[in-house]
Order: sequence, then structure tokens, then C-alpha cells
Amino acid sequence: MTLTEADIYFDMYDRDIYANPYPVYRRLRDEAPLYYNGQYNFYAVSRFEDAERVLVDRDTFVSSKGMVYNIMPYVISGDVEIPKGLFICEDAPLHTVHRGLVSRVFTPKRVGAIEPEIRAFCARVVDNLAGAKQFDWAKNIAAEVPMRVIGMLVGIPEADQAAMRDHFNEQLNAETIDPTKPPFEAMAQAEGLFGDYLDWRKEHPSDDLMTQLLTLEFDDDTETKRQLRREEILTYLNLIASAGTDTTSRLIGWSGKLLGEHPDQRRELVRDPALIPNAIEEVLRCEPPPYHFGRYVTRDVELHGRTVPAGSIMVVLPGSANHDDRRFADPDTFDVHRDISRILSFGFGAHLCLGANLARLEGRIVLEEVLKRFPDWTVDAEHAELTFGIDTRGWESLPVAV
Repeated sequence: MTLTEADIYFDMYDRDIYANPYPVYRRLRDEAPLYYNGQYNFYAVSRFEDAERVLVDRDTFVSSKGMVYNIMPYVISGDVEIPKGLFICEDAPLHTVHRGLVSRVFTPKRVGAIEPEIRAFCARVVDNLAGAKQFDWAKNIAAEVPMRVIGMLVGIPEADQAAMRDHFNEQLNAETIDPTKPPFEAMAQAEGLFGDYLDWRKEHPSDDLMTQLLTLEFDDDTETKRQLRREEILTYLNLIASAGTDTTSRLIGWSGKLLGEHPDQRRELVRDPALIPNAIEEVLRCEPPPYHFGRYVTRDVELHGRTVPAGSIMVVLPGSANHDDRRFADPDTFDVHRDISRILSFGFGAHLCLGANLARLEGRIVLEEVLKRFPDWTVDAEHAELTFGIDTRGWESLPVAV
């Protein structure tokens, strides 16, 4: 540890840092680009170049010990086992096989086919707020749209989606998670959440993900042709539903927050909606939904003149990387005209988020429909409430006045 690093502190559980991590991020990038936290025993990289290196080098920095810090120590110690088929916590060749199966539902053709349905639902959500003087952007918009979209893809009836959304929100919320229960225990509830739907789809096939997963044949990592087992399908559905609702709702929430705080930028989008796709990229750059990515270090590796020993936990900070002035000019300024070549908000490399384009589509449609009806709003920051998880970072409540 260097003398300058001794004065810097970062961990994912610190709520003051979570509320505004950017001053700490800057110090990490400038003074401790390879940071070590002795209390929680992890290393962290904060510069764009280093973050990209870690995410790309899948041989040195692997995902098979977990993808988030609060899970990894349990897996490394052998206390818990990662469920079979949870491909975000897998490496090749298993990751390649399992990701390839699920990727079929996120093809541009499939995502594009449901755009009219997404727009129609977004329009209904926003129309329901007509005449309101104020509403909660996080609860009334950001929490509503993603679960409905996942329901369209997976095949969950609209009447059951609210309860399912609440389940996954609780599963990812650090205040409601029981720390005495091991990680992944909540996934055991997948049978109760999806079992009846699977049984129904066996008898009533349709054009949705459940039907595809029930009927497809593939060559697994042993080159055996087979169909998916029930527990594998349940794991896939649990992962898609939880990740697809959480990350996208954070993106939509941050778009309301940032555009509420930058009325000049928002009015440009009203005048020229063609800027909205790039505005979504700038929202993702400024406030990425993931708070961190975790990787397990398989061999000794040199970074910034120091050795990270094999067996360590490496944490990547996408929010810091996206604000690195070595990569982006004036990075703390929100600018919907910014030329953005690449950001790390959805990861990078082999584990790039499968649903990234779907999340972008939802974010764009929400802004298009909101700006048609509510061209102006202000955020009630005093009463806004951040989420409590450490996987992602966003808004539990975001009151706005229109």
C-alpha cells in the first residue's frame, strides 16, 4: 500500500460512497489505480484501460467464482455452489454453450418484433399519468416497463408480473436480504415462480422463450445432443427475469434523474427526438446501472507495478471507468451530443450483457413517449431514495413535478 492510498477508502457497502461515488472514483484513478481493501479482501481497478483489460482477459480474470463481490467469498470457500446454467457465473466452454442458448431470444429480429408492443405499453403507462402534477418516475415508470417487456419475451401473463417484479426487487435489495441465508437460496424459489407456467407451456406451446427452452435441442459441453433439464430452464428464467428488470429499471430511472437536472439538454431532445438514442448512451456512461463487476484472479498478475496474487477477488468499477478523463473529455459533464465510442456499462468481451440492446430500446421508447406528453419536469431530490443493493445502483423512489 502506498502512502497516498492509505488516505483513500472504498467499499461497495459504504452508503455515503454509494450515494455519490465520483469524488472517490477520481482519487482512486489518480492516486490508487490498483486499490486494495484489507477489510473485505478485494482489489479494485478504476481506470478505463485497466477495467477493459480485466473484462477482456477471461483466462486470468474468470467469472466462475461469481460476478458480484457479496457472493464470491462464499463460492471461493466452497460454502455454496453456483447453480448449473447460471451462465453469467461461468467460463468457457460451459458459458459459450449456455449463453448461446439464451441468446436466441435476444436477436435483433426478436427484439425488433416486440417494439410495437413495448411502445404501446409505454404509451399506456405514461397516459395513465395524464393530468398529474407530480408522480414517482422510479415507481410509476421505471419499475413498470421492464417487467412487462420481460413478460412479453418469456411468456408471463401481465396480471402476474407485478408480484414477480416485487420478488426480484426484494431478492436484489440489501436491506431485505437475510445475511444468514447463503447466496442463491432465492433461486430455489424459481420452481414456485415459473413451474406452473412451464407445465402450461408444455401443453400449450407459443412463440415465447419458455416454449423455445422447452423444445430446443443442442450439443452440450460433452458434445451430447439433448434438451434442457427442468432445473436448467428454471435457472435461465430466473436470471433473465431478475437481470432484465433490475438493470433496465435503473437505466430508465437515471434518465429521469439526469434529464430532470439538465433542462437544456432535455429541451434539445424535445426539439430533436433523433438525439434520444445518443442521450441514452450518455445516461449509461454517466450513471451505469451496474455498481461493480467481480472477477476471480487465476494467476499472479502485475498491475501498476504491484502483484495481484492468484486467488484474489478483483472488482471492476464501471462508473469510474466511464468517468476516466484519460478516455473521455470533460467526463463529469452530461452531454447528449457526446461522441461515445465505447462504454463499460454493460460489461465488455465475452460477458457483455445479452440484454443490452433490449435495455437501450426500452430506454429510448420510454423517453420518446414521456417527452411527447411531459416535456418539462423537475426532480424532488430531497425525497428521492436510492436502491440498497450493491450489484446495481439506481432509484427506488424518484418524485418529479411536471
